[in-house]
Amino acid sequence: MYNNKLELMSPAGSAEALMAAVNAGCDSVYFGLDSLNMRNAKGSNFTIGDLPEITKICFENKIKSYLTLNSVIYNDDISLVRRILDAAKQSEVTAVIASDHAVMNYARKIGQSIHISTQCNISNIEAIEFYSVFANVMVMARELSLEQVSEIAHQIIERGLVGPSGDLIRIEVFGHGALCMSVSGKCYLSLDNHNASANRGACAQNCRRKYIVIDKERDVELEIENEYIMSSKDLCTINFLDKIQNAGISVLKIEGRGRGADYVHTVTKCYREAIDSLYAGTYSPALFDDWMSRLAKVFNRGFWDGYYLGKRIGEWSSVFSSQATKKKIYVGRGMNYFASAKVAEFLIENSELQNGDELVIIGPTTGFIELTLNDLHVNGNKADRAVKADLLTFSLAQKIRHSDKRSDYIFP
Repeated sequence: MYNNKLELMSPAGSAEALMAAVNAGCDSVYFGLDSLNMRNAKGSNFTIGDLPEITKICFENKIKSYLTLNSVIYNDDISLVRRILDAAKQSEVTAVIASDHAVMNYARKIGQSIHISTQCNISNIEAIEFYSVFANVMVMARELSLEQVSEIAHQIIERGLVGPSGDLIRIEVFGHGALCMSVSGKCYLSLDNHNASANRGACAQNCRRKYIVIDKERDVELEIENEYIMSSKDLCTINFLDKIQNAGISVLKIEGRGRGADYVHTVTKCYREAIDSLYAGTYSPALFDDWMSRLAKVFNRGFWDGYYLGKRIGEWSSVFSSQATKKKIYVGRGMNYFASAKVAEFLIENSELQNGDELVIIGPTTGFIELTLNDLHVNGNKADRAVKADLLTFSLAQKIRHSDKRSDYIFP
């Protein structure tokens, strides 16, 4: 058994998600800048100018910061690569997650620590030795079993393979979230169909759609029982974290830079509790149902354990989008917070609310707050419900801000 404690890494695709991850207890966050990462869609990136504030938040909360720079790099990208890496070095980003050798090469020249991305599809000890010149942490190929990962971890120790820091190479794996149907995300379907490269962060997610299979020789259409034949269920490892830890894994990464703050907060919180229970000696199947129930409330395509326990083919989703057991409806935006009374004020802009409803509050500084409404006041008077255009107030221990533009009503 290894003595390493699992580092919990959470996705930060927005300011709201960043604070949600921090408040839920992550050990580190990973995020993208501009266009050169695997999530360059609108809303899933920060800019170079955001770097100082991001690293400040991480320093203040004693968590690590990882910048993803892991897309395919072309010649005309090199100047931007260098600007991003220089900014990362200046802002004291903990490490840059890289897959292209151009990124590794320049990072090494300026002394910027890097991690090797899953895009490099590391599947054996020789690849570990090759990349050890550049990196201290390496993400394993997602198709490996825990037995294969454990063997690599043993060989790292036996060979004494160290990174630039002089410490033994640390292994990172994905622990929760979306899985690509292709080998470690190296998919060309989107590029072929839409001229939008998944390896440049522009995946059109063709695999998440329905398809009809046709026998062209006989002109026969085949009906597939599962209509989403390429759309994998989401990975979930919360019920075998003991096996993850015993395999010699050091970093557990949550996928989801394209998902909302509610997802980031809920998943991070559940895995924080699970990892803490693992080291407190209380981790047991008796706790699994509660975690799984909470994980099912936020965006998911159903869950499976990936390839870690020896499966050779994936498990496919039966729906196009989410199977979350709860949905969100936009209600209104934050107007004021009365600190002395600990009361929050919101303007209702959509739908209505009543006592007993569940709320989530999301904002770039606040992150994510979840509560049950139980002392509703409208325009200063005690009330049973609030409707559109009402000024709603209620007790809230945590400060909200005018930038908290969403208050979401969750319902089954």
